[in-house]
Amino acid sequence: MTITLIADVLVASLLVATIITCYVLTKRIERLKADEAGMRQTVGALIAATDTAERAIAGLKNTLGDCDRTLAERLQTAERYAADLAAQIEAGQVVMDRIGQIVSAAALVSPKAPEAPAAEPAPIARLASAAQSAAAIRARAARRLEGHAA
Repeated sequence: MTITLIADVLVASLLVATIITCYVLTKRIERLKADEAGMRQTVGALIAATDTAERAIAGLKNTLGDCDRTLAERLQTAERYAADLAAQIEAGQVVMDRIGQIVSAAALVSPKAPEAPAAEPAPIARLASAAQSAAAIRARAARRLEGHAA
């Protein structure tokens, strides 16, 4: 009878140990399931963030393409304006050279001309003044051209 009692106590103690072990394992499994749910939420958030980032990158690429096209158009427009301006400056230079030649010719002719009444020297003085102004404008235009060419 003592042997059966010892065997019963041994079986009872093993059952208690099994119950305790099962309880500990159940708690661990619950924690793992909770961690799994947290990991699933984290992975879902990462996937959503990745999708948002991909859409943002696509939008930035489109914006960059638009900016590139706009900049190219503006550069072409600026080049056309620069070419037009250079042509106009060149035409102005030609006009200024002609005015200078006319004034020079008028200055050469005026000393040989017979003396005019007192009222006529004023136009010659105006021509000389215009010639000086034309020369100053021509010099400024030449400096501007040199500045743009540099």
